[in-house]
Amino acid sequence: MSGAQLQNASATLTLKGSQQNKSSATEASGVESKPKKKICCACPDTKKLRDECIVEHGETACMKWIEAHKQCLRAEGFNI
Repeated sequence: MSGAQLQNASATLTLKGSQQNKSSATEASGVESKPKKKICCACPDTKKLRDECIVEHGETACMKWIEAHKQCLRAEGFNI
């Protein structure tokens, strides 16, 4: 193996190792990202808009607000 090939092989191994470290860090942070609030208390703004829209217009007309509330809950760490 020439010096350039050895260096390329080393760089490839380093890259693979760093990718594994990133995925391990992601998995670890996924475990740590448990919701800090109860689901009923998370995202009060989107919850209010969603609920008011459903009462006034029905569920099918309010999909925009329902999805916005789901996105907010996901951002808070809930698996919805």
